[in-house]
Amino acid sequence: MTPDTAPERRALADRLEEAGVLTHPKWRAAVEAVPRELFLRPGVFLPADDGRWRPVTALGTDPKEWSEIAYRDESLVTQLDGHLTADQATEPVPGVPTSSSTTPVTVVGMLEALDIEDGHTALEVGTGTGYSTALVCHRLGEDNVTTIEVDPGVAARADAALEAAGYSTWTVTGDGLLGHPRRAPYDRVIATCAVRRVPHTWVRQTKPGGIVLTTLAPGSWAYGTGLAKITVNDDGTAEGRIIGESSFMQARSQAVVPLAGDLSARTAYADSEREAKVPPTLLEQWMPAFLAQLTAPGAQLVRVTRSDGRQQLYVFDADRESFAAFTGNGSGWAVRQGGPAALWDDIERTLIAWQDAERPDISTVRLRVTPARTRTGSATGPHCAGNTGSPELTSRTRRRAPPWWRGPSSYMG
Repeated sequence: MTPDTAPERRALADRLEEAGVLTHPKWRAAVEAVPRELFLRPGVFLPADDGRWRPVTALGTDPKEWSEIAYRDESLVTQLDGHLTADQATEPVPGVPTSSSTTPVTVVGMLEALDIEDGHTALEVGTGTGYSTALVCHRLGEDNVTTIEVDPGVAARADAALEAAGYSTWTVTGDGLLGHPRRAPYDRVIATCAVRRVPHTWVRQTKPGGIVLTTLAPGSWAYGTGLAKITVNDDGTAEGRIIGESSFMQARSQAVVPLAGDLSARTAYADSEREAKVPPTLLEQWMPAFLAQLTAPGAQLVRVTRSDGRQQLYVFDADRESFAAFTGNGSGWAVRQGGPAALWDDIERTLIAWQDAERPDISTVRLRVTPARTRTGSATGPHCAGNTGSPELTSRTRRRAPPWWRGPSSYMG
């Protein structure tokens, strides 16, 4: 017999209120009404030893234990490697998470940030399990909600869960970066994946005065990303800011394959070697990681522990065949660089300028999106990157400032 999880839902709502995330009574009603456990079928993967994932299925788990798992304050992985679900594994397995049920504190915090009002229409990019879709359906009514998911299997499971929960909404399988023009325009657009820039298609499909909310990840890192909230103007542009830290899986079409192979071969030929002016461990902090990705969008940060116990850090840009390799020497860090791009020179300049500006956090970043090409400022003047239809990155530089910088008035998109 399936247990009644109403007490767990009320307890979840209480915790979200105590955390200051849940404030609107209509969102509280949604949290109390929508059973999260329905959206975790057929099961989840829980972290196990050695970086593996332990499958736990709804049918193979005691109902009380399954309810306890469903209402944990954490994200729950529901798919590995783009295809594997928990019912297809019997023991811990390796893999890369490719779909999950995001922690409720993040889901509800984003929904509150949307400033939704009665009668609004909403487009959700990244249906995932469908749990957040159900919350929006409860708030706005199923006919006012459109959700799009790129993975057919994930979309089918979400649609079945939504039906089981009593919501027959518009569930579309397709590339969410293109939005869904057939049902546009929308009052609100929310993305539950990270994007490298805000697609202008989302802006075009949003009514003037409407809001687009998404995680902005200039590169491919799992952190150093921000929750972007922009308002659409009458002229088809959009402006806003990053309202806080946020971490989501990359949109499938923008996901980067992790580096593999012999790292020594990638770093065999260095063009320069010197002492680093700032420690590369600074990149473990959120804002420096964001700025590094903004400066070198193709870069990946790799950490290695050598056989002698020493820590080795690398920054690689595979497309540009460039690298920076760091070795701790007791008093600081030595950096070797190779390839056409001096990666650390560029990133280091940005980090020094950030330090000189008294280390502002990610909420100081301002955004502007236009149909034009991406434009950045530099010491030698602006330059363009990307194709027509990309958002615009504007900046007004001052002495020693990196391309993005003008304190609270910086723009990027």
